[in-house]
Amino acid sequence: EIIVTAADRDLHSGYFGGAAANPIHIVSRICADLRDADGRIQIPGFYDGVEETPPHILQMWNGLGRTAENFLGEVGLAIPVGEKGRTLLELTWARPTAEVNGIIGGYTGEGFKTVIPGKASAKISCRLVHQQDPEKIRTAFREFVRARVPADCSVEFINHGGAPATQLPYDSPVLEKARAALTAEWGKDAIMACMGGSIPIVGLIQSMLGLSSVMVGFGLADDRIHSPNEKYDLTSFRGGQRSWARILDALAR
Repeated sequence: EIIVTAADRDLHSGYFGGAAANPIHIVSRICADLRDADGRIQIPGFYDGVEETPPHILQMWNGLGRTAENFLGEVGLAIPVGEKGRTLLELTWARPTAEVNGIIGGYTGEGFKTVIPGKASAKISCRLVHQQDPEKIRTAFREFVRARVPADCSVEFINHGGAPATQLPYDSPVLEKARAALTAEWGKDAIMACMGGSIPIVGLIQSMLGLSSVMVGFGLADDRIHSPNEKYDLTSFRGGQRSWARILDALAR
């Protein structure tokens, strides 16, 4: 979270407008500069540790028929905004992001109030992949922000946590056993998918104990994760129970 402070109080825009710095403009510029016209993140060193997805995995994903129309269409959109030249599933499953989760500033109550606010803030999160280092990215992001704050203004940072990404090798024997067990339960070939879900303990288990975690999810595309009216089907629940019995049995063998 970044908090940019300009004047020591809210100012009348008719009196100070054109001369006093507006922190909403500053925060907006920072957010806009996060990505270029091709959707590539502009934080220096951001892509250090990002690997390319193996061709046979991309082929597996391409066989799912996921398109911008049938994926974004469900939420009223149609045009992907991520890195140009990447498939939709690459963008959502294998590439890192830098997203603006919220912007706050100025007068937001009913009616109208012509002010230049003294403060404005934004909440920003990144989905990391592969070997990206969250601490290096946090440092680089803060330098990126400071470079865009005028000399007579200030910026404060609030840390809401972070963790490295976790990924098993695509040819992991454990994954292959889990895939076979899932295929047997559901009657369809299981696909190795990636997902941005914040479970920092998984990364700590890997980095501190040297152990990898097998993550198997049974949610559906229409479950409305993190949205109002979120659901979870009983068929997923029951099938998940049976699936884990099969997976544990396969691992035991």
